[in-house]
Amino acid sequence: QVQLVESGGGLVQPGGSLRLSCAASESIFSVDSMGWYRHRPGKERELVATITLGGSTNYADSVKGRFTVSRDIAKNTVYLQMNSLKPEDTAIYYCKAEKKSAFGRLYEYWGQGTQVTVSS
Repeated sequence: QVQLVESGGGLVQPGGSLRLSCAASESIFSVDSMGWYRHRPGKERELVATITLGGSTNYADSVKGRFTVSRDIAKNTVYLQMNSLKPEDTAIYYCKAEKKSAFGRLYEYWGQGTQVTVSS
């Protein structure tokens, strides 16, 4: 069982920045990929960004050019740097780790979420 703990959320004005952290209980090399999701009010949970074991990244169109996902292997931590924040970025942000077994069964591990509120 991979345990994930998000931190770094808070209240920020439009145009501001925040950096979210996701600390894992074990090496992030032990999972196939990690990602950030968010749950905005009135909408279903959506993908924000992912990073694979090999370091490849992917972003939702809505955050491209503004958000950056990165990692610190030594600290077992994945980050989400959020710049030029907009009110529509307001959401609970979740960290997810994904791992597949030899049979191809998918295992997903989720953090508890951290609230990001963008408002003037």
